[in-house]
Amino acid sequence: MIRMLFRLMRQGFTDLALNPWAQLFSLAAVVLVAFLSGLFLMALTTLNQQLGSVRGETAFQVYWHPGMDMVQIKEQWDSFHKLPDFSRMATFTPEQAMRDMGEKLSGNSDGLARDFSFLSGKSPLPATALVFFEPNTSDIDTWTAETTGVLKSGTGVSRVVTTPLRDELGKAWRQVSRYVMWPSVGFLALVLGLVVGNTVRLSLVARAHEIEILQLAGAHNWYIRLPLIISGAIIGLSGGAVATGLLVLVHRQIKDVLDFPPLLMEIQFPPAPMLIALVAVPTLMAALASWLAVRGH
Repeated sequence: MIRMLFRLMRQGFTDLALNPWAQLFSLAAVVLVAFLSGLFLMALTTLNQQLGSVRGETAFQVYWHPGMDMVQIKEQWDSFHKLPDFSRMATFTPEQAMRDMGEKLSGNSDGLARDFSFLSGKSPLPATALVFFEPNTSDIDTWTAETTGVLKSGTGVSRVVTTPLRDELGKAWRQVSRYVMWPSVGFLALVLGLVVGNTVRLSLVARAHEIEILQLAGAHNWYIRLPLIISGAIIGLSGGAVATGLLVLVHRQIKDVLDFPPLLMEIQFPPAPMLIALVAVPTLMAALASWLAVRGH
Protein backbone atom coordinates (compact mmCIF):
# COMPACT_ATOMS: atom_id res chain seq x y z
CA MET A 1 0.00 0.00 0.00
CA ILE A 2 2.79 2.41 0.94
CA ARG A 3 4.66 1.45 -2.24
CA MET A 4 1.54 2.22 -4.26
CA LEU A 5 1.19 5.56 -2.50
CA PHE A 6 4.73 6.60 -3.35
CA ARG A 7 4.28 5.40 -6.91
CA LEU A 8 1.19 7.57 -7.32
CA MET A 9 3.01 10.55 -5.82
CA ARG A 10 5.90 10.02 -8.24
CA GLN A 11 3.39 9.81 -11.04
CA GLY A 12 2.10 13.24 -9.99
CA PHE A 13 5.56 14.64 -10.73
CA THR A 14 5.91 12.84 -14.05
CA ASP A 15 2.42 13.90 -15.16
CA LEU A 16 3.71 17.46 -15.37
CA ALA A 17 5.43 16.44 -18.60
CA LEU A 18 2.02 15.56 -20.10
CA ASN A 19 0.49 18.46 -22.02
CA PRO A 20 3.50 20.71 -21.23
CA TRP A 21 2.00 23.76 -22.89
CA ALA A 22 -1.14 23.56 -20.78
CA GLN A 23 0.96 23.15 -17.63
CA LEU A 24 3.22 26.04 -18.64
CA PHE A 25 0.32 28.39 -19.31
CA SER A 26 -1.26 27.40 -16.00
CA LEU A 27 2.01 28.10 -14.20
CA ALA A 28 2.33 31.46 -15.95
CA ALA A 29 -1.22 32.39 -14.93
CA VAL A 30 -0.53 31.43 -11.29
CA VAL A 31 2.71 33.45 -11.28
CA LEU A 32 0.95 36.49 -12.75
CA VAL A 33 -1.94 36.43 -10.29
CA ALA A 34 0.32 35.79 -7.29
CA PHE A 35 2.75 38.52 -8.40
CA LEU A 36 -0.05 41.09 -8.80
CA SER A 37 -1.36 40.07 -5.39
CA GLY A 38 2.13 40.58 -3.97
CA LEU A 39 2.32 44.07 -5.47
CA PHE A 40 -1.01 44.91 -3.85
CA LEU A 41 0.28 43.59 -0.50
CA MET A 42 3.42 45.70 -0.93
CA ALA A 43 1.34 48.82 -1.51
CA LEU A 44 -0.98 47.99 1.39
CA THR A 45 1.95 47.35 3.73
CA THR A 46 3.59 50.64 2.72
CA LEU A 47 0.35 52.55 3.24
CA ASN A 48 -0.18 50.95 6.64
CA GLN A 49 3.39 51.73 7.72
CA GLN A 50 3.25 55.34 6.57
CA LEU A 51 -0.17 56.15 8.03
CA GLY A 52 0.46 54.16 11.18
CA SER A 53 3.85 55.72 11.85
CA VAL A 54 4.07 58.39 14.50
CA ARG A 55 4.72 61.87 13.20
CA GLY A 56 5.27 65.00 15.25
CA GLU A 57 7.38 65.57 18.30
CA THR A 58 7.43 63.78 21.63
CA ALA A 59 8.96 65.70 24.53
CA PHE A 60 10.64 64.08 27.53
CA GLN A 61 11.24 66.21 30.63
CA VAL A 62 14.29 64.78 32.44
CA TYR A 63 14.96 65.73 36.09
CA TRP A 64 18.21 65.09 37.96
CA HIS A 65 18.65 64.92 41.73
CA PRO A 66 19.50 68.30 43.30
CA GLY A 67 23.17 68.80 44.00
CA MET A 68 24.40 66.60 41.16
CA ASP A 69 27.73 67.45 39.55
CA MET A 70 26.99 69.62 36.53
CA VAL A 71 29.99 68.22 34.64
CA GLN A 72 28.39 64.75 34.60
CA ILE A 73 25.00 66.19 33.73
CA LYS A 74 26.39 68.19 30.77
CA GLU A 75 28.10 65.04 29.48
CA GLN A 76 24.69 63.36 29.50
CA TRP A 77 23.18 66.33 27.69
CA ASP A 78 25.77 65.92 24.95
CA SER A 79 25.01 62.18 24.68
CA PHE A 80 21.31 62.87 24.09
CA HIS A 81 22.15 64.30 20.65
CA LYS A 82 23.23 60.83 19.55
CA LEU A 83 19.95 59.12 20.46
CA PRO A 84 17.80 57.80 17.58
CA ASP A 85 15.05 60.16 16.37
CA PHE A 86 16.53 63.06 18.38
CA SER A 87 15.18 66.44 17.25
CA ARG A 88 16.21 69.22 19.65
CA MET A 89 16.77 69.92 23.31
CA ALA A 90 16.43 72.71 25.88
CA THR A 91 18.52 72.49 29.08
CA PHE A 92 18.31 74.27 32.42
CA THR A 93 20.95 74.43 35.14
CA PRO A 94 19.73 74.92 38.73
CA GLU A 95 20.66 78.63 38.51
CA GLN A 96 18.78 79.05 35.24
CA ALA A 97 15.76 77.33 36.77
CA MET A 98 15.91 79.78 39.72
CA ARG A 99 16.03 82.78 37.39
CA ASP A 100 13.13 81.49 35.35
CA MET A 101 11.08 80.89 38.47
CA GLY A 102 11.95 84.39 39.68
CA GLU A 103 10.73 85.93 36.45
CA LYS A 104 7.44 84.08 36.74
CA LEU A 105 6.92 84.98 40.41
CA SER A 106 8.06 88.60 40.47
CA GLY A 107 8.02 89.62 36.84
CA ASN A 108 11.78 90.25 36.56
CA SER A 109 14.94 88.15 36.79
CA ASP A 110 16.29 90.01 39.89
CA GLY A 111 13.18 89.62 41.99
CA LEU A 112 13.94 86.19 43.35
CA ALA A 113 17.58 87.07 44.13
CA ARG A 114 16.40 90.20 46.04
CA ASP A 115 13.62 88.53 47.99
CA PHE A 116 15.43 85.21 48.60
CA SER A 117 19.06 86.30 48.77
CA PHE A 118 19.95 83.40 51.08
CA LEU A 119 19.47 81.02 48.11
CA SER A 120 22.08 82.84 46.00
CA GLY A 121 24.65 80.35 44.67
CA LYS A 122 22.93 77.31 46.15
CA SER A 123 19.77 76.73 44.18
CA PRO A 124 17.63 73.87 45.56
CA LEU A 125 16.15 73.23 42.13
CA PRO A 126 17.38 70.29 40.05
CA ALA A 127 18.99 70.45 36.64
CA THR A 128 16.48 69.61 33.91
CA ALA A 129 16.43 68.91 30.19
CA LEU A 130 13.52 69.06 27.77
CA VAL A 131 14.40 66.54 25.02
CA PHE A 132 12.37 66.43 21.81
CA PHE A 133 12.18 63.43 19.47
CA GLU A 134 10.52 62.85 16.11
CA PRO A 135 9.70 59.12 16.16
CA ASN A 136 8.78 57.32 12.98
CA THR A 137 7.34 54.05 14.20
CA SER A 138 3.98 52.28 14.35
CA ASP A 139 4.68 50.75 17.79
CA ILE A 140 4.71 53.99 19.76
CA ASP A 141 4.19 52.32 23.14
CA THR A 142 7.32 50.18 22.78
CA TRP A 143 9.32 53.15 21.47
CA THR A 144 8.21 55.38 24.37
CA ALA A 145 9.06 52.71 26.95
CA GLU A 146 12.51 52.10 25.44
CA THR A 147 13.33 55.81 25.16
CA THR A 148 12.14 56.46 28.72
CA GLY A 149 14.33 53.61 29.95
CA VAL A 150 17.39 55.03 28.17
CA LEU A 151 16.82 58.49 29.65
CA LYS A 152 16.21 57.11 33.15
CA SER A 153 19.44 55.10 33.02
CA GLY A 154 21.51 58.30 33.19
CA THR A 155 23.57 59.03 36.29
CA GLY A 156 21.58 60.91 38.91
CA VAL A 157 18.30 61.02 36.96
CA SER A 158 15.38 61.14 39.37
CA ARG A 159 12.42 60.97 36.99
CA VAL A 160 11.34 61.32 33.36
CA VAL A 161 8.01 62.79 32.26
CA THR A 162 6.59 62.25 28.76
CA THR A 163 4.26 64.64 26.95
CA PRO A 164 1.36 63.38 24.77
CA LEU A 165 1.94 62.87 21.05
CA ARG A 166 0.69 65.34 18.49
CA ASP A 167 -0.23 62.71 15.92
CA GLU A 168 -3.93 62.71 15.14
CA LEU A 169 -3.66 61.06 11.70
CA GLY A 170 -1.48 58.21 12.95
CA LYS A 171 -3.71 57.69 15.98
CA ALA A 172 -6.85 57.58 13.84
CA TRP A 173 -5.31 55.11 11.38
CA ARG A 174 -4.06 52.81 14.15
CA GLN A 175 -7.60 52.65 15.50
CA VAL A 176 -9.20 51.65 12.20
CA SER A 177 -6.34 49.73 10.54
CA ARG A 178 -7.42 46.42 12.06
CA TYR A 179 -10.78 46.85 10.31
CA VAL A 180 -9.15 47.74 6.96
CA MET A 181 -5.82 45.93 6.74
CA TRP A 182 -6.70 42.31 7.46
CA PRO A 183 -10.13 42.29 5.77
CA SER A 184 -8.36 43.57 2.63
CA VAL A 185 -5.75 40.83 2.93
CA GLY A 186 -8.49 38.23 3.44
CA PHE A 187 -10.43 39.41 0.40
CA LEU A 188 -7.22 39.34 -1.67
CA ALA A 189 -6.50 35.78 -0.51
CA LEU A 190 -10.03 34.77 -1.52
CA VAL A 191 -9.66 36.28 -5.00
CA LEU A 192 -6.19 34.75 -5.39
CA GLY A 193 -7.47 31.33 -4.38
CA LEU A 194 -10.48 31.43 -6.70
CA VAL A 195 -8.46 32.56 -9.72
CA VAL A 196 -5.70 30.00 -9.14
CA GLY A 197 -8.20 27.21 -8.48
CA ASN A 198 -10.19 27.98 -11.59
CA THR A 199 -7.02 28.20 -13.70
CA VAL A 200 -5.71 24.82 -12.54
CA ARG A 201 -9.10 23.19 -12.94
CA LEU A 202 -9.40 24.44 -16.52
CA SER A 203 -5.93 23.05 -17.26
CA LEU A 204 -7.27 19.58 -16.43
CA VAL A 205 -9.91 19.72 -19.16
CA ALA A 206 -7.36 18.23 -21.54
CA ARG A 207 -7.15 15.17 -19.29
CA ALA A 208 -10.89 14.68 -18.96
CA HIS A 209 -10.89 11.67 -21.32
CA GLU A 210 -8.04 10.07 -19.37
CA ILE A 211 -9.97 10.48 -16.13
CA GLU A 212 -13.11 8.97 -17.69
CA ILE A 213 -11.16 5.96 -18.99
CA LEU A 214 -9.66 5.32 -15.56
CA GLN A 215 -13.08 5.52 -13.95
CA LEU A 216 -14.57 3.16 -16.53
CA ALA A 217 -11.71 0.76 -15.84
CA GLY A 218 -12.78 0.67 -12.19
CA ALA A 219 -9.98 2.78 -10.69
CA HIS A 220 -10.76 4.22 -7.28
CA ASN A 221 -11.16 7.97 -7.01
CA TRP A 222 -8.17 8.31 -4.70
CA TYR A 223 -6.03 6.46 -7.30
CA ILE A 224 -7.03 9.06 -9.89
CA ARG A 225 -6.98 12.07 -7.58
CA LEU A 226 -3.64 11.69 -5.85
CA PRO A 227 -1.38 12.25 -8.91
CA LEU A 228 -3.55 15.16 -10.04
CA ILE A 229 -3.50 16.72 -6.58
CA ILE A 230 0.29 16.41 -6.45
CA SER A 231 0.62 17.97 -9.91
CA GLY A 232 -1.74 20.81 -9.01
CA ALA A 233 0.04 21.47 -5.73
CA ILE A 234 3.39 21.62 -7.53
CA ILE A 235 2.03 24.17 -9.99
CA GLY A 236 0.59 26.29 -7.17
CA LEU A 237 3.76 26.05 -5.07
CA SER A 238 6.03 26.83 -8.01
CA GLY A 239 3.87 29.75 -9.10
CA GLY A 240 3.80 31.25 -5.61
CA ALA A 241 7.56 30.78 -5.16
CA VAL A 242 8.39 32.34 -8.53
CA ALA A 243 6.05 35.26 -7.83
CA THR A 244 7.72 35.82 -4.46
CA GLY A 245 11.15 35.82 -6.10
CA LEU A 246 10.00 38.36 -8.68
CA LEU A 247 8.55 40.45 -5.88
CA VAL A 248 11.93 40.51 -4.13
CA LEU A 249 13.66 41.67 -7.32
CA VAL A 250 11.08 44.38 -7.99
CA HIS A 251 11.23 45.63 -4.40
CA ARG A 252 15.01 46.03 -4.60
CA GLN A 253 14.56 48.23 -7.66
CA ILE A 254 11.69 50.44 -6.45
CA LYS A 255 12.04 50.60 -2.65
CA ASP A 256 13.64 54.07 -2.75
CA VAL A 257 11.64 55.50 -5.67
CA LEU A 258 9.52 57.69 -3.35
CA ASP A 259 12.30 58.49 -0.88
CA PHE A 260 12.57 62.20 -1.71
CA PRO A 261 11.16 65.38 -0.11
CA PRO A 262 8.41 65.92 0.76
CA LEU A 263 7.28 62.26 0.56
CA LEU A 264 10.33 60.53 2.09
CA MET A 265 8.57 57.17 1.79
CA GLU A 266 10.34 53.83 1.60
CA ILE A 267 8.28 51.13 -0.08
CA GLN A 268 7.87 48.31 2.42
CA PHE A 269 8.20 44.62 1.64
CA PRO A 270 5.25 42.47 2.83
CA PRO A 271 5.87 40.75 6.18
CA ALA A 272 6.59 37.02 6.47
CA PRO A 273 2.97 35.92 7.23
CA MET A 274 1.77 37.56 4.02
CA LEU A 275 4.56 35.99 1.98
CA ILE A 276 3.74 32.57 3.43
CA ALA A 277 0.09 33.09 2.47
CA LEU A 278 1.19 34.18 -1.01
CA VAL A 279 2.73 30.74 -1.51
CA ALA A 280 0.36 28.63 0.62
CA VAL A 281 -2.92 29.90 -0.89
CA PRO A 282 -2.04 28.98 -4.54
CA THR A 283 -0.68 25.62 -3.40
CA LEU A 284 -3.77 24.66 -1.40
CA MET A 285 -6.26 26.00 -3.92
CA ALA A 286 -4.49 24.30 -6.85
CA ALA A 287 -4.58 20.98 -4.98
CA LEU A 288 -8.25 21.51 -4.07
CA ALA A 289 -9.12 22.40 -7.67
CA SER A 290 -7.49 19.18 -8.86
CA TRP A 291 -9.53 17.17 -6.36
CA LEU A 292 -12.76 18.89 -7.41
CA ALA A 293 -11.97 18.32 -11.08
CA VAL A 294 -11.96 14.56 -10.53
CA ARG A 295 -15.01 14.77 -8.33
CA GLY A 296 -16.86 16.48 -11.18
CA HIS A 297 -16.39 13.37 -13.32
